[in-house]
Amino acid sequence: MQRPVRAPGLNARWMRRFVFSSSGDQTRARSLGSDPSSTALRAFLPRAMMGIAESLFTTFFPADCRICNNPLSSISRLPVCTKCLGTIHPITGTLCSVCGERILTPYLAGQDAGPQCGVCRQAGPKYERAVAFGSYEGALRELIHLLKYDGVRPAAAILGQKLAPIIASLEPGFSDACVLVIPVPLHVSKRKQREFNQAELIARAALKHLANMRFELRTEILGRRRETLSQIGLSSHQRRENLRGAFTVTRPDTVKGREILLVDDVLTTGTTASECARVLRRAGASKVWVGTVARTLKYEVQPVRSRFADDATIPAKMAAAG
Repeated sequence: MQRPVRAPGLNARWMRRFVFSSSGDQTRARSLGSDPSSTALRAFLPRAMMGIAESLFTTFFPADCRICNNPLSSISRLPVCTKCLGTIHPITGTLCSVCGERILTPYLAGQDAGPQCGVCRQAGPKYERAVAFGSYEGALRELIHLLKYDGVRPAAAILGQKLAPIIASLEPGFSDACVLVIPVPLHVSKRKQREFNQAELIARAALKHLANMRFELRTEILGRRRETLSQIGLSSHQRRENLRGAFTVTRPDTVKGREILLVDDVLTTGTTASECARVLRRAGASKVWVGTVARTLKYEVQPVRSRFADDATIPAKMAAAG
């Protein structure tokens, strides 16, 4: 690791670390006392000196955005530029009121209980409702990967901030009692390898923005008693069999009669969420809700132009057809 260079006039206790790296590249970071954000440094230094400090920092610790590879020009613990962060947007369009999948078929969108996709209409999942902030693509996908696979923990703060208002949207369905927030657990071997559970970090970050709501984070209630294969490439049946018996409720007395908010980073097919919900419901949970930062979508919204749009004779043809 490159030795830290002390900025002019700063004591060592104010600048303890400048560099962290999770993939071999130098990535700029720093820890300022008990406050790791850039706010502390900006408050400590006059505006002119702040500009000098950032210029020196950029010179001695060159780094690029881990998403677009453009140079980072400001001090930040998160190695992602503001331009890339600005491309992260919430899901738009008509969504299934149960699983959150995008719906394109118009006649499914007029139900009193809310629009539902064909799958949920035929056989609904074990959870009450699943909500997600954005589509699992682009910068949002890369940001999740930085946290999950590269260990860039500051990404959890941004992901939690995105998830918070989506969780808040579920409030009308909650009862008056406190809702238990349970992150989807990792197997002990996976957690030891990764050194953290990304779902737990995201849940903690989201709850900081929901302090006025009735939530209680509980990480010990749901456990993963066996390691499972990767779900990538498996059929729906294979996914269910892969997860069958993988989860267990270690505190059924705490779960009984309670509402649960299950939190994870990504909802792909919903198999993991459904299996966790099934186990929690069997242990006595009254309802299980699901909140994720991202979800995979089967359909992307694209403008559709009719080949008859410019044909002025269409009304006459329709009238003639009777």
